[in-house]
Amino acid sequence: MRVVEYMPEQEGRVFFGAWVEIENEQGETKRFRIVGYDEIYERMDYISIDSPMARALLRKQVDDEAIVQTPGGEVCWWITAIDYVK
Repeated sequence: MRVVEYMPEQEGRVFFGAWVEIENEQGETKRFRIVGYDEIYERMDYISIDSPMARALLRKQVDDEAIVQTPGGEVCWWITAIDYVK
């Protein structure tokens, strides 16, 4: 395991460890933290960095859209907030 330290250059963009808030066209919102697969511990507010959602969000910033590939097709989400402290 390797600890990933926060770096000021990350501010305003989605990277490992970020708390991200997103919204879809139907107004549904979600908030979660992007972590390693071994850090989820059955938490509903953590997602793996390897998940399709996290991969779609990486390096994006507020107001960017992320297209997520799902079994039902593509789903579009907009990033409404990024934070590195809960």
